[in-house]
Amino acid sequence: MKDLPLVVLLASVLATAAPLIIAALGETITEKAGVINLSLDGSLLLAAMLAFVTSYETGSLLLGFGVGALTGGAIALLVGIFGIYLGQLQVAVGFALTLMCRDLAYFLGNPYSRLQGPQLLAWKIPLLGDIPVLGPLLFQQPLVVHLGLLLIPLSWWYLYRTGRGLELRAVGENPQAAYTRGIDPRRKQLLYTLAGGLLVGIAGAAFSLGIKPGWGRPQGIEGIGWIALAIVIFGGWHPVKVALGALLFAFLQVVGISLQGIWPGVPAQVFQVAPFPLMILALLLVNLLQRQGIKQWLERRPALALLLHQVQGAPPRALGRSFHPD
Repeated sequence: MKDLPLVVLLASVLATAAPLIIAALGETITEKAGVINLSLDGSLLLAAMLAFVTSYETGSLLLGFGVGALTGGAIALLVGIFGIYLGQLQVAVGFALTLMCRDLAYFLGNPYSRLQGPQLLAWKIPLLGDIPVLGPLLFQQPLVVHLGLLLIPLSWWYLYRTGRGLELRAVGENPQAAYTRGIDPRRKQLLYTLAGGLLVGIAGAAFSLGIKPGWGRPQGIEGIGWIALAIVIFGGWHPVKVALGALLFAFLQVVGISLQGIWPGVPAQVFQVAPFPLMILALLLVNLLQRQGIKQWLERRPALALLLHQVQGAPPRALGRSFHPD
C-alpha cells in the first residue's frame, strides 16, 4: 500500500525531531540537577564532525556514535569541573565552550567537507514494519528515532519514579538540604552533567550520520543547540513536555519545507528560519505569564489558571548556582 502523504509527513517529523529530543532531554537531566550547560550548540557541532570523521575513516557507524557521545561527555565534564568544583559562572563557561567548539569543529572538519560517508539508514522491523500507517510511521525509521522515543518514558520514569531521580531533583532544588541528608550534591551534579553531555553527543552524531548526513559549512544544525535550550524552558523542565516541544519545532520545520513547493515565489530562507521566531515568541509568552500582574489576573480565572499550570513548569531553584559545603 502506498504511504499516505500525512503518514510521510509525520514520519519526517519524527526523524527530524529525534536528535533534538535526545539533546533536549540530556539538557533537561542536567538542569534538573541544578547545572546549566550552555555549550550545547558547540557540542552538537563538534560531536557531529568527529562522529562523521570517525565513521568515514573506519567505516563504522557504531564507532562514530561512540566518539560523538564521548565528545559531548568531555565538553560537559569541562562545564561541570569549572562550574561545579571551581565555582566559575556556569553560563560564562558554557558560552565560551560553545564558541570554541564551533570554531574547532569547522577548522578540523574542513578537509572532510562535502565528502560522502557512512549513513544511518531506516530499519524496517520485521512484521511490525508492514502494519498500515503505524508501520512506516514508527517501525521503518532509523534506530536513533527509536532511541529518542524510548528516552521519553525512561527519563520520566527515572526522574519521578525512582529514588535516584528523587535525589537528582533534590540536588537541583536544595543542595544544602540534600547535603544534610548525606548526599554529595557536587558529585551528583557532575554525574548528571556528564550523562546529559553524552546524550547531546549522541544527538550530534545522529545529525551528521543520519538526519543531515555528511559534513560541511554550513552544516545545517547551527542554532539547534540554542533551540534545545529554549525547548527545555518551553517544556517546563518536564521530559514529556520537552519532547512535545521538540516535536512541535520539528513539525514547523517539516511543514516549512513542504510549503516551499506550494509557494515557490517565497524565498526558501523564510521557511527555514520561520520556526526560530515562533519558538522565541513562545518563550516570551512563557516569561510574560510569570509577571505578577498576569498571575493576579489568572487568580480570578481558576479554570484558565489550572490549564496553564499543567502546561507551565518552574526551573529548579538552585539552577546555575555553585554549591560549596561548609
